[in-house]
Amino acid sequence: MPYFSTSVPLSFEGRERLDKYIASLPDGMNRSKLKSGVVEILVNGKKEKVSYKVKAGDRLDIEWEENIPTDIEPEDIPLTILYEDDNVCVVDKAQGMVTHPACGNWTGTLVNALLYHWGRSKIPQLEGVPEPQILAQRRPGIVHRLDKDTSGVIITAKHRDAEEWLGAQFRKHASLVKEYIAICMGRPQHQHGIIRTQIIRDPKNRRRFRAVTDTTEGKFAETAFNCIACYGEYSLMRIRIATGRTHQIRVHMRYLNCPVLGDSIYARQDKLFPQATLMLHAHLLAIRLPGCTERTTFKSPTPRRFLRVLKDLHKRYPKTVLPKDR
Repeated sequence: MPYFSTSVPLSFEGRERLDKYIASLPDGMNRSKLKSGVVEILVNGKKEKVSYKVKAGDRLDIEWEENIPTDIEPEDIPLTILYEDDNVCVVDKAQGMVTHPACGNWTGTLVNALLYHWGRSKIPQLEGVPEPQILAQRRPGIVHRLDKDTSGVIITAKHRDAEEWLGAQFRKHASLVKEYIAICMGRPQHQHGIIRTQIIRDPKNRRRFRAVTDTTEGKFAETAFNCIACYGEYSLMRIRIATGRTHQIRVHMRYLNCPVLGDSIYARQDKLFPQATLMLHAHLLAIRLPGCTERTTFKSPTPRRFLRVLKDLHKRYPKTVLPKDR
């Protein structure tokens, strides 16, 4: 089921009905949809009704049911293409774009945009077939994904053979490099390191995941980080992942006590940058293209949202570099 999460800004004054407040947000939902389709409303982890009066600092998590559309339609959505040939298409995905259609996001996805860009027809939804087949139908050419609010390099396959070639590398991970940059809240204890944990779903919040080391449950995840520089209590990180788990970097940065700035799920609202969106960017992907023995490297430039925050941090704090570990 689709979810919607947000935090009421600390600057918010007074009290307002929850349904009215949600409807007023740029990415919110109308009141009639909220009333008719809502399954559960959590305010600061406790169940509430749409009539609840929100206040500054409230954490809102909403789950609702949504009708599944008949078809996945091509949509004329602008894309930034980094590279394209007969086999693959490498895109610099914008923040806010969902990778493929799923609950809560049936339109406006990268798949919708690629169908139009490739000149393909709509995809009719299957009925009476196993769920894995339905899911595969909704994500043609998608061999890996980026979270909605993570921007950057993503590679897609233009036919089945290319999809299998790329998919094999993402399953193994040893033959490719995925590098991210992030602005985090807090300073790590060490300049660089490798985080190895299991990742499990948080039993208290189904939208969240947790990094744990005292169990074999969940999925193993490995993340290498390098702190490029610190500005006050903020850190600029370079991150590489050896596995591809849901929310992996966000969960591991929280585990490091350095949650990603602007993360509405794993970090508190920041006082200095209360309007910050997720400061996580897929900066580099090195992968073997179909038929190639050597890796090809694709890079995405640093987003403007990063440059704005870094400019502000430069003005406020001196740049410091953590000492290298001996």
